[in-house]
Amino acid sequence: MDRNVFDILMERGFIEQTSHEDELRELLGKEPVTFYCGYDPTADSLTAGHFLTLMAISHMQKAGHRPIILIGGGTTMVGDPTGKTDMRKMLTLDDINNNAECFKEQMKRFIDFEDDKAIMDNNADWLMNLEYLPFLREIGAHFSVNRMLSAECYKSRMEKGLTFLEFNYMIMQSYDFLELNRKYECKLQVGGNDQWSNMLGGIDLIRKKEGESSYVMTFTLLTTPDGKKMGKTEDGALWLDPKKTTPYDFYQYWRNVDDKVVEKCLALLTFLPMDEVRRLGALEGSEINKAKEVLAFEVTKIVHGEEEAKKSQDAAKALFTGGDKAASIPSTELDSSMFDEGMGILALLTEVGLTSSNGEARRLVKQGGVYVNEDRVTDFRLEVSLNDFEDGKLMIRKGKKVYHQVIIK
Repeated sequence: MDRNVFDILMERGFIEQTSHEDELRELLGKEPVTFYCGYDPTADSLTAGHFLTLMAISHMQKAGHRPIILIGGGTTMVGDPTGKTDMRKMLTLDDINNNAECFKEQMKRFIDFEDDKAIMDNNADWLMNLEYLPFLREIGAHFSVNRMLSAECYKSRMEKGLTFLEFNYMIMQSYDFLELNRKYECKLQVGGNDQWSNMLGGIDLIRKKEGESSYVMTFTLLTTPDGKKMGKTEDGALWLDPKKTTPYDFYQYWRNVDDKVVEKCLALLTFLPMDEVRRLGALEGSEINKAKEVLAFEVTKIVHGEEEAKKSQDAAKALFTGGDKAASIPSTELDSSMFDEGMGILALLTEVGLTSSNGEARRLVKQGGVYVNEDRVTDFRLEVSLNDFEDGKLMIRKGKKVYHQVIIK
């Protein structure tokens, strides 16, 4: 095997915590290891947070290890309480199955499933058919309630009330590890650092039931300099589905990250060699913008393909150079007759989907957050006419980063 993937992940900043670090590093260096990562399909698209774990999995697969992607069709019926102050919304079985199919399709961009190089399984296949009393006797007997309640994922819910339904989640996740250990000789579970408590339960269960050693490794969470989770936009999550977050908006998100996290993002979210990551991360002043452009291009290329990355890059440059390559900026075509007598800016903002109502649009204008062709709108009674269009196009900016092009036909 080539260089130990443990060292690669450590150098790039992925690894947050591991169980039995020396043993795990030795194992990953001497033989191909089957490992798994679980994804609960609570939405119909993966997010930037999932993307980080998929990059780590990709590094491990390239080093010769075999990933199991476990779709949580069963655990989603329960809902993971981790990081939540309230119980998750209950999804129907049809919703869960539809979301799982969307996940599978997106993951093929990052993981090679050909020739059994990776496995995709669904824990609904075993969890949905469990019989309650036999499961309690065989599995539940090995879990200490006192120990479970001391876990961070449960402590945060104790004040508002933790349902018995959610209390089962740790046991279900531990049982998944046991099942995959028996089925595929899976020895390692990986995931986000917020899963640490749940993951340790699986090691204990495998030791008690099979008498074997197993391991867990958690990856860092993507955070801003002040510790908040990255991957949130004005409209919510940063999605990997181009219908939910356009490739251009995706590109712009990474182009505008804080200077202090550029090197970290380059290490975690691209395949650039670490020498280049460190060189780009060391740029200062306005030069750091070059590093941000590389970051935005590389991440968009991995998620959406090189063609979309180039289009997004050209569109971003066109905004500042007045070029003609702004085709990837989100746009709306409207009939020219709508502007014959002028169209109110509030109605226009709502028409193109930048605001959900005229009331929201009025507030945005009053706050100074609306620009037409880079001129700040100061009057919410402004009328937009055909004279405001240049070559049939008008550019609206919402806040600092959200651009939308109006094209007349």
